[in-house]
Amino acid sequence: MRYAIAADHAGLPLKRPLSEALDRLGHEVTDLGTCTEERVDYPVYAELVARAVTYGEADFGILVCGSGLGMSIAANRFPAVRAVTPADSYGAQLARRHNDANVLCLGARLLGIDAALAMLEAWDAAAFEGGRHQKRVDMMSEPPTEADHQGAQGTR
Repeated sequence: MRYAIAADHAGLPLKRPLSEALDRLGHEVTDLGTCTEERVDYPVYAELVARAVTYGEADFGILVCGSGLGMSIAANRFPAVRAVTPADSYGAQLARRHNDANVLCLGARLLGIDAALAMLEAWDAAAFEGGRHQKRVDMMSEPPTEADHQGAQGTR
């Protein structure tokens, strides 16, 4: 598999061990930055990985910032991206199996290296199950319509 990985300055301490782990697992890894501790804006790096996944330059993406949350929000602006910030290894596995998530976002200020590596390995070992989950993934992939908006108002 081809992975694109990026981090902002806060995520830099986790990026290298994650990249090395992907390499050990036999994956092709493209590092899209940052490579220094100088302050940078995480949406720039989220966009680089989201575009790589969207345009087929990478099968999956890994994004690391302080919490993982900002990266996830920024990456999810792209319709082909299903970025997640799981709380643990089981959540990472379920995100792949049930949600066909294609970008894993991790928080360097929230996770130690061992926990981050465990989450990455659980994510990498899992595969999308399809079946009953496919319908839901398809629903998330379709742009909302006016009818969807009207229907949502009736459920409040």
